[in-house]
Amino acid sequence: MAETPDNDTDMLLAILSSLVEPPIPGQEVLLDALVNANGDVQVAADALQRKSIPSSNKRRISGVLDQWLKPSSSESSQPRKKVKSKARVQPQADERAAVEEIPGSSKQKADQDKTSSSTLNIISETPANALSRAVDAKLEAKSLAIPVSPLKPRVPLTEVLRAPPSEPPRIPRLAPLTLNASMVEKHTPCTLHLSVLPPELATRLFYIMADAAKDWKPNKWWLFDRVVESPHKTSFFARQVNGLDEDTSWQQAAQYWYNGRATDPPLVFPPEMEEACQIVEKIVNESLKTRTRYPLEWGGSAEEGRAWKANVAASNCYEGGKDGVGFHSDQMTYLGPFPTIASLSLGTTRIFRLREVIPKDEDGKRQAQTFNIPVAHNTLITMHASTQERFKHCIPQQRAIDLFRPPFPPPFPINREVNNCRINITFRFYRPDFRPETTPRCRCDVPCVLRANMKGRKAEEIRYFWMCYAGVQNDGKGCSFVKVMDCKGEGRGPFVGPVS
Repeated sequence: MAETPDNDTDMLLAILSSLVEPPIPGQEVLLDALVNANGDVQVAADALQRKSIPSSNKRRISGVLDQWLKPSSSESSQPRKKVKSKARVQPQADERAAVEEIPGSSKQKADQDKTSSSTLNIISETPANALSRAVDAKLEAKSLAIPVSPLKPRVPLTEVLRAPPSEPPRIPRLAPLTLNASMVEKHTPCTLHLSVLPPELATRLFYIMADAAKDWKPNKWWLFDRVVESPHKTSFFARQVNGLDEDTSWQQAAQYWYNGRATDPPLVFPPEMEEACQIVEKIVNESLKTRTRYPLEWGGSAEEGRAWKANVAASNCYEGGKDGVGFHSDQMTYLGPFPTIASLSLGTTRIFRLREVIPKDEDGKRQAQTFNIPVAHNTLITMHASTQERFKHCIPQQRAIDLFRPPFPPPFPINREVNNCRINITFRFYRPDFRPETTPRCRCDVPCVLRANMKGRKAEEIRYFWMCYAGVQNDGKGCSFVKVMDCKGEGRGPFVGPVS
């Protein structure tokens, strides 16, 4: 055989591989055989062929890859892992034993050349191939060691996830309705009458009241530890007679209280107000003839057979759009249950707003309905029985208002601007069975006020009670006095219907 240069290791390995019958051992085994045979290819081939060394396609990877491929303690505990490890390690041990038996070889010499053998092995195999083989071997070992779990039965998603909390249904808010004269009686317990007074009388009464309003004062009361006042001015008038007979001494005998304080002696109706009151009485009594009466309404008869005759009037002055009054119901202390109040408007047009009180059987099911009623000059809106029990009313503030242009000149000189004023005169009937001397007093020794629960749909469901009202004037301090009104025990009446 021709001699081959010693330094051509690749050529020697190629020749040795061609002389060995398949399966061909790995390069490491071939290199060890050449070293033990002192570079003689034929001797190395005979030694390998004689011992029938099984080949191994696995290439050894030194350094960190050997440690990474080393099975962990958890993997070595698996039976499959142990079998796999023996199958791979045993051929290497047999190959090394066969190489050591070659004549003229020594294990010590093989150990000395181990460094050169590893270097040749790494040179012949690129790092990318070595890493790829290492990753494949690691994944194969893990796939054999991990048992495959059986498929779990499918569970509906609704059984795993909790349903989101349901939101309470939103009650839609009702838009305010603007009512004309024909719609007022249909939607509310009120009636609206236009041009009730002669034009000249309405204008003259407006000028008289607007001029007197410069001396009126706003209402004041305690609210949340401070004194507040209403954004409008008010005054109180009383008729010359009480509406039942010709007794003119009833004003001096009556000591009225309002908002927890004694009022000043009321002013007497001026002639223009007396003339207007007589016209208003006729309109109201005509309306009462066509309406269903409530059992606790006043059942007596006034003079001339009229069911309702005004004897007092609370007057209000609203100057400009900033003046107004919030939602409220009128006090029934001297009016009694189911009162009738006639409200006359003079001057500039404003909005009279009504908002219903939700009955207890409909509470939480719907929103309260609001009604806007424009009240122009010389209009009368009558709040019939149940208005104070089932509705609240207000005069809202307005950004802009129309100036009032009186059709007649003033009967006397007026030294202030009145074109932006609205004068409101509310004619009322103070019942004789609810005179001030019959009003119960609370523990503060102050006359109580009469209230309604305002939550009943039917008349028999509405209850009335007396309560302390001293806190609105006595530095916000009052007592917790409450007493249910006892019509029979208190000697009230007569009424339209039977009293339960």
